[in-house]
This record gives sequence, C-alpha cells and structure tokens, in this order.
Amino acid sequence: MGHGWEGVVLKLMRGKDFVFTVTGAEQVTERYRRVSLTDGGMLAATGVHPTMWVRMWFQDAGKPHQRAYTLVDPDPAAGTFSLEFALHDGRASDWARKVEPGDTIEATVQGTGFTMPDPLPSRLFVIGDPASLPAVNSLLDAVGEVPATVWFETPHASDRELPFRVRPDHHDLRLVERRDAGAHLVREVKAALPGLLADTANAYVWIACDALTTRTLTSFVRKELGLPKDRVNALGYWRTI
Repeated sequence: MGHGWEGVVLKLMRGKDFVFTVTGAEQVTERYRRVSLTDGGMLAATGVHPTMWVRMWFQDAGKPHQRAYTLVDPDPAAGTFSLEFALHDGRASDWARKVEPGDTIEATVQGTGFTMPDPLPSRLFVIGDPASLPAVNSLLDAVGEVPATVWFETPHASDRELPFRVRPDHHDLRLVERRDAGAHLVREVKAALPGLLADTANAYVWIACDALTTRTLTSFVRKELGLPKDRVNALGYWRTI
C-alpha cells in the first residue's frame, strides 16, 4: 500500500521499508499484548541497538497511519523480534488484538537517534510508562550491572504486573499511579531525584512518558538541576487527547 506524504518524507530521509510477518501473539495482561514477527531482512540490513524502534503502517479509513514501536528481543541471526502494545482505542491496538500468524504488515526504519553513553554512566535514572516499557527494558539490558532507579507510571492496576526486566540487586523500581494527567509522577520525581543526583557522579537520565510529562521533567532536569545535554535523553512517546 502507499504511505502517503509521511512515506514520501521518510523516503527523502532515507527510510528503509520492510514487510514483517506475524508468527504469534500473547496476551501479557488485560491491557498489554505481545506480537512476535519475522523481520523481512530488516535486522541484517540495519543492525540492532538499545531502544531501537520502527514505524508500522496501519490503515485508518483507507488512509495510511503510522505509529512507532520499540523492538523486543531482536535476533539478527534468526531474523525475529517481538513488539509490545499498551492497548487502548486506536488502529494499532485494534491490529494487535486481532492479528493472526501469517498476517503481514509494512514498516519503515528511519533511525532512532539514540546511542548508549560511552563510557557507561555510574548510575541510570529512568522515567517511563507502559508505552515505553519495551525501551525501558532494552535500556536496562544494555547497561548490565549499572545501578538504576526507575520511576514507572501505572495508569491501570494491571500495569503493576507487566514484564519488568529489573534485577533487585541493581535496580530500584518505583511504581507510581497515574494521577492528575501525569502531575503526580512529576511531583514524585522532583521530590526524589535531586537528592539522588547529589550522591552520584556521571549519572544519566532517560525520560519517555507522555509528551507533556516528558517536556516538564526534561526542563526540570536540564534547567533546574543543571544536567548537561549529553547526560539526558528524552522523548515523548504519546500525547493526551
């Protein structure tokens, strides 16, 4: 299918197109679903790095509709990976609910713009939610034994049962109920992060929540706490309606 003007822009930005094939699906919680796929040669062509994501193309009333998803457990040798969906109303979630083995979907890889800090930080601070959980887990896997504090917003009770890849000996997971459109999470982070940073040299802060929360916390970390740009990575993963 054609990808409309968005596809044209991605082509101009050297985006590469692939076709994925579904091999299975698993309902992780009532609001979270994992879909397994073969990569159509993508991983061999692009390589793999932490928090890597692709743009998936869905049909919305006959028009192309793209959404970005982080790869879960990409295996270049096997040419496989999974995607995880925080389910809500929308074309992508509808697709994830109904998809069956053998179904195909088109995708574009245009580059994710993330490189692991080198050298690795002495401590990692992560702020995320169900939409960014695959990226959070990818990041935790990549930093190995680096200590990490994770604030994770939970819009629903079942989000407390999500597949967090935390290690009790290295990771401090702090589940924060979503209240006041993300303001509660902001208050929790603002109360705790300054003291934690004061005791840590060479820390790295990674933020991926809804767009407003991400902007608010990024401004706090950069302007009020004074962290340099190369020690902060922030990306709004979704927008409130």
